[in-house]
Amino acid sequence: MTDNISLSFSHHGSSHTFDFPSTATISDLADRIYTTLSIPQSHQKLLITPKPGILKYPFPNPILPLTTLLSKKIILLAPLPSELSSLSTASNLQYKSAQRTSALKPATPTRHRDWKKTQDEATYTFSTLLPLSYLPNPQKSHRFLARLRDDAGIKASMRKHKFSVGVLTEMDPAVHTTHSSRTLGLNQNKGEVIELRLRTDAYDGYRDYKTIRKTLCHELAHNVYGEHDRDFWDLTKRIEREVEENDWRAGGHALTDQEFYNPEDRGVDGEHMDGGGWTGGEFVLGGSNSAVPASGQHGLGRRELMAQAAEERMKRQRDANK
Repeated sequence: MTDNISLSFSHHGSSHTFDFPSTATISDLADRIYTTLSIPQSHQKLLITPKPGILKYPFPNPILPLTTLLSKKIILLAPLPSELSSLSTASNLQYKSAQRTSALKPATPTRHRDWKKTQDEATYTFSTLLPLSYLPNPQKSHRFLARLRDDAGIKASMRKHKFSVGVLTEMDPAVHTTHSSRTLGLNQNKGEVIELRLRTDAYDGYRDYKTIRKTLCHELAHNVYGEHDRDFWDLTKRIEREVEENDWRAGGHALTDQEFYNPEDRGVDGEHMDGGGWTGGEFVLGGSNSAVPASGQHGLGRRELMAQAAEERMKRQRDANK
């Protein structure tokens, strides 16, 4: 007789518990979510903490046993069925409208669209933007993160190197400041999560956009190299050069200096980008003692903090759609 297991996860602030045979896999979970919550597998993303992070259907390991996830926190990042229905209805109305319009108007040549570029931009990007909702004005942080995601230079470099990042989030300055150093960015598990120091130390503004973008170039290089060795620095400089060359709009869309510029921010002098790539909460290879926050500054683990921020973001989205 096969023993049963119970697996719990949250979705838009609601908790769900499903029972499975002990031999069930993550693919069985995706199928159950579809049959029970009416969310197709193609719209499902699971944020699992700690490790393996974000998993999207079809999964890298479709036979991953659910028994390995029983002690982990799981958040389903997916639209509600009502939202999916609204999207489908809007799509059908748009199609019918286009059909009526095409019957009335003569055909006109369409402009060429680079579908390969469009597909690559959808693949090689940041899957999720997560501002820290417990800090002031998380909406501004979200706009800042979106500006980085949509930066013409960043997009071009990510397509070229086929970089795909699970989560782009901000870091809390207080957690990453010691008496001798300030950490500007971190990359976890070669692109699973990238954290950037967006805010000033006093939380009263945001740092210079191009300084933060340069930090992002540095962290993207950690998708390939963990150590700060010659190969790493060569790749970093190459990414920075590509971003500048493709930045035909001077850093994406224009935003006010008051919102995204801090005149007291002197850039990276006296600061360091990070302590090298890190795994499982520990800095590895290329780190220095000053890069590690002092005891007592950690608070929640980074994965738990980002999972909490993801839940709160999904709640805000649900409230906005009511």
